[in-house]
Amino acid sequence: MTGTEGRVRPWASVEIDVPFHDVDAMRIVWHGRYVKYLEVARTALMRSLGFDDLSVHAQGWMYPVVDLRLRYLAPARAGQRLRVRADLGDYAPMLRIRYQVRDAASGRWLARASTAQAPVEVASGALFTRPPAPLLARLEAALDRWPSR
Repeated sequence: MTGTEGRVRPWASVEIDVPFHDVDAMRIVWHGRYVKYLEVARTALMRSLGFDDLSVHAQGWMYPVVDLRLRYLAPARAGQRLRVRADLGDYAPMLRIRYQVRDAASGRWLARASTAQAPVEVASGALFTRPPAPLLARLEAALDRWPSR
């Protein structure tokens, strides 16, 4: 496995205000909306590495989610401000990202999650067991530039 061991683990954090349309009849965030919040954080992380979905797709590749694990710890509610953090773990053979969803004011844990995304060639739809060399080199160069913070 290729990962971030021995390096500062890249991460990104976003804040999201829970809109009313994300809650259910009990006025808590509908469980499926958490996936959207994770995606916002994942996008911020990958963009910070110069590895956003559009640039990867332009090179003929995509990284669809092949595994999602989500554990709900406490309910989020309409109007609540959330802080969602995404941390990059391994990046080969798949991207593995871990997430924290917390109340932005108190830091209270609301959910934790992880995703795995596999490299797929856009033209053929073929799933690859390792990232293509140009993408792997580009990601490793971005990790080498990642600031210590």
